[in-house]
Amino acid sequence: MRKSKFSEYQIVKILKAVEGGRTVVDVCREHGVSSATYYKWKSKYGGMEASDIQRMKNLEAENRKLKQMFADLSLENMALKDVIEKNSEASSTQGSCHAHGQRV
Repeated sequence: MRKSKFSEYQIVKILKAVEGGRTVVDVCREHGVSSATYYKWKSKYGGMEASDIQRMKNLEAENRKLKQMFADLSLENMALKDVIEKNSEASSTQGSCHAHGQRV
């Protein structure tokens, strides 16, 4: 995803300008963004304060970290299941040979 040339704080300031009575067209023209971008920002950041943005960033970082941990643990779990499956297959093969008096 492309990095915005505006920080979250700047985006909130732009949104507040419209909430303060200025038109969307004027604010967008002043900052060089399309009205579609404004409405996308509004859906994501609308009603937020500066402290909310920091909290959102912290939650997003924690979410990324947890997703990575989940992916790592899932891979480890699959590898362990493969090892257990191979060990149980090997032990069942040995067990059937011993039951019939055969050497392995």
